[in-house]
Amino acid sequence: MNAHAPVRPPLTVVLASPRGFCAGVDRAIQIVERAIEKFGAPVYVRHEIVHNRHVVDRLKALGAVFIEELSEAPDDRPIVFSAHGVPKSVPAEAKARQMIYLDATCPLVSKVHVEAQKHFNSGREIVLIGHAGHPEVVGTMGQLPEGTVTLIENIDDARAWIPKDASNVAFLTQTTLSVDDTADMVDLLKARFPGIAAPHKEDICYATTNRQDAVKHLAQGTELVLVVGSRNSSNSVRLAEVGLKAGAKDARLIDDASGLDWSWFEGVSRVGLTAGASAPEDLVQGVIDAIAARFDVTIEDLIEARETVTFKLPRLLTT
Repeated sequence: MNAHAPVRPPLTVVLASPRGFCAGVDRAIQIVERAIEKFGAPVYVRHEIVHNRHVVDRLKALGAVFIEELSEAPDDRPIVFSAHGVPKSVPAEAKARQMIYLDATCPLVSKVHVEAQKHFNSGREIVLIGHAGHPEVVGTMGQLPEGTVTLIENIDDARAWIPKDASNVAFLTQTTLSVDDTADMVDLLKARFPGIAAPHKEDICYATTNRQDAVKHLAQGTELVLVVGSRNSSNSVRLAEVGLKAGAKDARLIDDASGLDWSWFEGVSRVGLTAGASAPEDLVQGVIDAIAARFDVTIEDLIEARETVTFKLPRLLTT
């Protein structure tokens, strides 16, 4: 043993659980992988299957071709719709072109689509709480005729919305939002419109809720919270925001270990580590390995919930 080797300072890394892939993401990735196995490459995918650069790059290497619009895909190759969901016009066009298509929309997003249709069929005016331009929001609003869903992005929008008939309204939410921020908007809408139709069960998905709850606990027991995830991943961005709001002195979103800045660790003895629902576990391990190369690391587990949810694959891939 080298007596002159530098002594690594001690550091506790608290690992949040659950973290990383949720059932909807896992299903979507499997759909692309199985489609490539069954039909050969290339298989086209409309929009990033999930919002993570590493996942997308790995699937590209297997033979997936990512496009933004169906018009970019040839008629004779399979097409997969991303986990975020698509407007109704997209599968309609695929059918008209007699394409083989696979819908990887998360079943919890599909549930929101069904709710939207029911409210519309009942003649209700609908507001959707979400982020403009996010593919999930585009897909949900695209379930119904243009102009029939109003998007609310913040508390001011919720305060300003004036329906034609205040007694016949409903709200939906994007599945990957901040639970706390959404609650404020929902409370305001319910105060303004006491009879507003709400989801039978909260639209924000179980995985988003569980990961946010875990981050709140991480923030209370660590000085720095690291969230592994891509910047275009709504649920990953929300995790870093939730960490700060819950009291973390610092919270950072990183794509992988290459995004670490060691200045963040100055004066830090406990680091919280989690990952967004579209981030693979090997990226988390890569961050742990990078930290362990510089610090004498002790790992602690923070278990917020145990997830046992699974979703079936499309029949086309299982028969």
